[in-house]
Amino acid sequence: MTLSRSALLLPAALLCLAAAPAPKTPPARPAAAKAVTAKAAPAPAKPPATTTAGTFDATNPQGLMSILDAAGAKAQTSRREDDAVFVAVTSSAATFSMQFAGCNPQGRACGAVLLDHAQGSATVTGAQVNGFNQTSVMCRVYQDRAGQAHVVYSAILLKSMTRDDVATHLLAWQGCLADAADFLRDPVAYLANAV
Repeated sequence: MTLSRSALLLPAALLCLAAAPAPKTPPARPAAAKAVTAKAAPAPAKPPATTTAGTFDATNPQGLMSILDAAGAKAQTSRREDDAVFVAVTSSAATFSMQFAGCNPQGRACGAVLLDHAQGSATVTGAQVNGFNQTSVMCRVYQDRAGQAHVVYSAILLKSMTRDDVATHLLAWQGCLADAADFLRDPVAYLANAV
């Protein structure tokens, strides 16, 4: 089975994030004529600071919304139901919704997020939708009862996630949108190239 471009996007994005220039080694110093005095051992590295009011929290919908806002999108909470928070997002790439699930009564400490973009009416068969879903690791397409195609992406949210971790999920989401648009434009050609 061949993986779609979005399946390759995530590992590529992670490699880019992990890539960093090698530390420069300081120039060698000439040997001193006098005896070298013993230096104190360096202090052990401090553990990372715990989450405080000013740090990024991936389990808070406001964290993901702030990344989208910084990228030029407009994200605003549309409603809350039970343990879910719904956010409407408008951007140059797409208009989509985010549903945060497993949230506490204050709408924080959410356990997962589902991103959903309605692509409009589609003339694809159930077999073609299944074919797309089998070629993608991260994205899914489904048709609702009205025949409208939706592309969806979901992620588990952890308190330990960084801003870069969440940005990587948003890059994968952009790949899902692009792949789903290609698929829905010409499902036969897309699936022929995916196999």
